Amino acid sequence: MIKLILKFETHVLKEIPFSGQPLTIGRTPDNDIQIDNLAVSTHHARVEFGQDQLVIEDLKSLNGTFVNNVRIQNSPLRHGDTVTIGKHEILVRLTGDLSETLVLSTDAPKKFLVPKVDETMVLDTKRRREMIQQSAVVAEAAAATVSARARVGKLIVLRGKTDQNAYLLSTKLTVIGKSDMASVKLKGWFAPKAAAQINKREDGYYISRADRVPKVNGEEITKLTKLNEGDAIEVAGVRFNFIFSE
Repeated sequence: MIKLILKFETHVLKEIPFSGQPLTIGRTPDNDIQIDNLAVSTHHARVEFGQDQLVIEDLKSLNGTFVNNVRIQNSPLRHGDTVTIGKHEILVRLTGDLSETLVLSTDAPKKFLVPKVDETMVLDTKRRREMIQQSAVVAEAAAATVSARARVGKLIVLRGKTDQNAYLLSTKLTVIGKSDMASVKLKGWFAPKAAAQINKREDGYYISRADRVPKVNGEEITKLTKLNEGDAIEVAGVRFNFIFSE
């Protein structure tokens, strides 16, 4: 069974069972969940089943719909999620088998608050600004992570003695050196066993020193440093160019 719990600050205003039928949220009485708040649009959002999961869709509202403080257009809902609309919150609570929801009665409350005006006011509060800023940061980080996962780093040898002209950085750890464990093999009598190493992480590639201090774009690197596409790397007399290979 799914319940949507409408709250204002610390006060629970209503518990609405979700019957499996689409459920609208807005300021006017024709909504299944009516919220008397000038920051809420006439028809603000809709909750429904989509592809075997509960989803919420923002209906081009003025002030936006937020799930766990992230602004959304369309988002799945899970147990424990918090939907923020205007100054109100809707808590998502799931108990038992999700399939039970499909056979529940459809007598969800149609109204419990009376609207006062017809036009939606722009919600310009510190809380909303913080949520929008946080949403932008989360979205940017997520996009960067997806992009980093999709692309594989590559080292192109520009100068120096190695056993290959290019190396694909497909593993989590790439060792540059002469040892048997090195992925990037350096040649020469005085080549170190482990000159430097490159770590592959969720958000990109990071280089750090081993027996030598590498240089990135001419600057010595003494701590873990993130690599950007096009960086020039120098280590143990060998010069590389770091790029991404799709």
